[in-house]
Amino acid sequence: MPERFSRRRFVRTGALAAAAPFAARFMAPAVVTSGSVTSGGVTAGGTLPVVIASSNGNSFRNGGPRTCVAEVYERVARGEDVVSALVAGVAIVEQDPTEYSVGYGGLPNADGVVQLDASCMHGGKRRAGAVACLEGVRTPAAVARAVMENTDHHLLVGRDAQAFARQMGFTIEADLNTEQSRRMWLDWRRRVDPQHWLEPDKRSAAGEAARDAARDAARNAARNAARDAARDAARDAMVREGLIDGAKVYGTLHCSAVTGQGVVGAVTTTSGLAFKIPGRVGDSPILGAGNYADHDVGAAGSTGRGEANLYGLSSFLIVEEMRRGRSPKDACLEALKRIRAATVEKRLLDATGRPAFQIKFYAVNVRGEHAGACMWSMEKNEYAVCTAAGPRLEAMEALIEGAPTPVA
Repeated sequence: MPERFSRRRFVRTGALAAAAPFAARFMAPAVVTSGSVTSGGVTAGGTLPVVIASSNGNSFRNGGPRTCVAEVYERVARGEDVVSALVAGVAIVEQDPTEYSVGYGGLPNADGVVQLDASCMHGGKRRAGAVACLEGVRTPAAVARAVMENTDHHLLVGRDAQAFARQMGFTIEADLNTEQSRRMWLDWRRRVDPQHWLEPDKRSAAGEAARDAARDAARNAARNAARDAARDAARDAMVREGLIDGAKVYGTLHCSAVTGQGVVGAVTTTSGLAFKIPGRVGDSPILGAGNYADHDVGAAGSTGRGEANLYGLSSFLIVEEMRRGRSPKDACLEALKRIRAATVEKRLLDATGRPAFQIKFYAVNVRGEHAGACMWSMEKNEYAVCTAAGPRLEAMEALIEGAPTPVA
């Protein structure tokens, strides 16, 4: 018995000695860039777990006790796999019917169908998975994780993504709309095509002559182009009237984490652009755009106008800037500067020649330093953080002060 005890102690001592050089990489305390240095609650790995997310990551509980970032933190703090924890955290928001920019009850496409996108990356395993245009599954991030864990592929789309989800045991629902999302879509639809989509209490105002005129005009290509423009105008009008939160037009939830052992992961999930052309896919499921995670550096992700992000693969850029030594804040601002420089189409510019849209980035490095940055300071821009001190919202850095100037 004494010999067995001595052997066990010898093996344990040897293992600790072998791990010492690796652990030293993570001995720096977690640093919050917009707050104070925190040193309490340090885990055996030497660094405090840090979870960051878009602001909706600390706003919804779906009737449960914790928000997304709090749930992820609790799980990684007790040693759960980082992507497993992230997927469980974002599922809280995906399944909350009051959040209409992701998952169940997300704002549908132009045909009234909810199509979801999501991606995940595991920095430690160097793996990733994603789905796009997925219908019928409330938790697309979990399906993205299943792609990562069970296939040799990174991205599955449309009906085949749904078929894969069914094969993996996910429940497929016929319709992910809630009464709220359907009501918003109907409001938008009636604004776009008021001659055919009637409000029940205003039917008498739609006469035969008006319907005949609309039918004739619909045959004209110019009329079709005008209708396309009307789709955006109708959505913008609903934002101005307070019927849709402007921050949720593009929607999306991003969440990244660094565990106590320095393992990095990231997840992004969305219902996409409100009332989008069916089949439209933005940045969220695209690796290097919607999110990116590197075990040696950190992670980054985005919300906002996906098309602007896709052009420069900004999440990958942010991680590479951090690899070169930039802080998370400066790396995010560099990505925003490049988007501003690359935005040259007149339709995308405000009256002063600057981008007429909002986009936001979130970044965390392996030391626990984190930041959020956005194109405009026009609204209350915050991002979610959770450390040993608990979940909270912190201010984002804006590249441009104010709001876009409307074109006359």
